[in-house]
Amino acid sequence: QVQLVESGGGLVQAGGSLRLSCATSGIISSIYTMAWYRQAPGKQRELVARITSGGSTSYVDSVKGRFTISRDNAKNTVYLQMNGLKPEDTASYYCYAGQQWRNYWGQGTQVTVSS
Repeated sequence: QVQLVESGGGLVQAGGSLRLSCATSGIISSIYTMAWYRQAPGKQRELVARITSGGSTSYVDSVKGRFTISRDNAKNTVYLQMNGLKPEDTASYYCYAGQQWRNYWGQGTQVTVSS
């Protein structure tokens, strides 16, 4: 059974930092493209950051320079370091794993940034 379990969300003041973790099981995550998406109330889910199996990363413009995605293949875990958080970063954050036709999602973790 494949599981993606996010952790690390919470309430933080603007300008603060959080590190999200996504622990995977049931897959060899090193061969997957891993990503973080977020969805705010009333808005569509958007791709925040992505890291390929080869380690290439990409980010949505609104988080460039503030967020960093990384992976530890030995631990089957992906991270999202979020610095300089803004109220507009408030959302549920979801971990995603994709490889060809295989796609998996975590349950999400809430990030709330107060002004």
